[in-house]
Amino acid sequence: MTTYTTPGRLTGRHGDPAYFRFLEYDHLDLDPVIDVLHGKVLGVIYRGVIDAEAAAELVRRFWDSPARKRRGGEVCESLGYYVGAYHYHKPTATYLAESAEIAGHLRELLDVPGEPVTMFRTMLRDRLAADGVTFRPARQDGGSACPVLMRHWNAGGAFALQPHEDASQCREPQQAGFEVQRTLEHTVCAVNMCLENSDNGRLVMWNVVPDDDSKSRLGLYYSGSPYPPEVLDGIESIWLDIRPGDIYVFNGEHVHAVEASPPGAKRTTMAWNMGFCADDTVVSWT
Repeated sequence: MTTYTTPGRLTGRHGDPAYFRFLEYDHLDLDPVIDVLHGKVLGVIYRGVIDAEAAAELVRRFWDSPARKRRGGEVCESLGYYVGAYHYHKPTATYLAESAEIAGHLRELLDVPGEPVTMFRTMLRDRLAADGVTFRPARQDGGSACPVLMRHWNAGGAFALQPHEDASQCREPQQAGFEVQRTLEHTVCAVNMCLENSDNGRLVMWNVVPDDDSKSRLGLYYSGSPYPPEVLDGIESIWLDIRPGDIYVFNGEHVHAVEASPPGAKRTTMAWNMGFCADDTVVSWT
């Protein structure tokens, strides 16, 4: 990564063509995920690897779940729905307590033959173990982070999820000492699983990892969201079609967003973040 400067726009790092790309597969080979975790490539997408019947049942259970809640504001222009727990701007103890409270509901929701979360996490755990690396939820004081967040949203305007990055929120002062903060010394990655995406809803990635000066100037040092679209003008970008059944993993430190879909369209995904917190440990959180 090298210094990237656009006068009047974001300053930060950008990658060369060998780095700034998505690798694409029609089967699950997790070696590229290791490369994403090590910052060697921007991302990887696995096309159509989620069982369609399992995805439909997960969506049905999501809407039927008594634990489903509404959320909006930070990066989403309109209210969305979710089952899980967010660490965003909370004391660590609050987030871990919410993770423990939702754990039983998530187990019930995910009790579906062929569901992709357990499959993918098991495959990644085994692949990392081959390198002598442990993969687990982030922990503190006996509590464990939520393993996955299931969510649905749509919005008008240009973006359903506004331009943002996933690193700044890991600096939250209320989470001092939490393992997720040490992932900033490595690469903060995002894992997403698309269950339904009825129209448009492309993922856009900009070739910039904002520096601290830009984050402070924009008031985003602890939030990473939202980046005004005008500060991204002229910066190289990738627009990636996301289809039901896709799993995609990318460097979440880059500014990224999700294109809005037409009214009535549905987009439901499952997601978590992850990164090395030590040379021999990768942790995940939501």
